[in-house]
Amino acid sequence: MAISIKTPEEIEKMRVAGRLAAEVLEMIAPHVKPGVSTGELDRICHDYITNEQHAVSACLGYHGFPKSVCISVNEVVCHGIPSDDRLLKDGDIINIDVTVIKDEYHGDTSKMFIVGKPTIQGERLCQITQQSLYLALRLVKPGIRLRELGRAIQKYVESHDFSVVREYCGHGIGKGFHEEPQVLHYDADDGGVVLQAGMTFTIEPMVNAGDYRIRTMKDGWTVKTKDRSLSAQYEHTIVVTDNGCEILTLRSDDTIDAVLVNEG
Repeated sequence: MAISIKTPEEIEKMRVAGRLAAEVLEMIAPHVKPGVSTGELDRICHDYITNEQHAVSACLGYHGFPKSVCISVNEVVCHGIPSDDRLLKDGDIINIDVTVIKDEYHGDTSKMFIVGKPTIQGERLCQITQQSLYLALRLVKPGIRLRELGRAIQKYVESHDFSVVREYCGHGIGKGFHEEPQVLHYDADDGGVVLQAGMTFTIEPMVNAGDYRIRTMKDGWTVKTKDRSLSAQYEHTIVVTDNGCEILTLRSDDTIDAVLVNEG
C-alpha cells in the first residue's frame, strides 16, 4: 500500500484547497431553507467555486457524475444527485459534499444541514455523527494504528443505537481525489497501517438511524438506507502532524480546534 507523505509545500497547497472547500459550505448555509431545490443549491455552489474561488469542482464529471456537489437528503446516504425536482421541506436533513481542486490539490469536506425546524431524531442523528468524527480526529497522531479510528467511531455510534455504513470509507487525498489509505469507520483490518506525520486523508463517517445496510438506485449514484431510515455524514480533510493533526477543512461553525495536539 503506497501511502504518500506530503511535503510542507504540498501541505500548504492542501490548506488552500481545504479552506476553499470549507468556504463553500459556509457560503451555502443561508440558502438551505424550505422550498429551495437541491438543483438550485448545486448551481449556487458551482458558480461560487468557478467564479469567486477560481477553482474547479472535483465532482463534476468524476466518473460521469453530472453535478458540482453531492446533496443527500434524509434516507440518502451519499452521492445524491442535485435536482430541480427535489424541493427541501421543513425537518429535512441534508448532506452537502464539496470537493474543490485548486492548484492541482484537492480539499474534500461535507456537513449536515437541518432544514427549518428539526425533528428530534434528525437533530440527534446529526449531533452523534458529528461527535463521532470529532472523536476520531482527537485520536489522530503518529504511531497509532489506522483501525483505532474506525473502532472508536463504531463503538460511539452503536452506543447511541445508531449504525455505521460499511461500504464507504474515508481516503487518502492530495493531487489525487482518492488515494491510499482507505479509512474505515468501523473496526476492521487496516492492512497494518500506522499513522505518520505528513499523511493526508479524510475521515467521513456515514451513520444511519436504523440498520447499516444500503442500496444503490438505478441512476448508479444515489445510495439510500435499505430500511429507509435517516442517514447523516460529516467529513474533514486532515494532515497528520508531529503530535496530532491539523484539520484542513475547518469551518467557522465547527466546535473543535483546527490543530489537535494529542498529549502522551
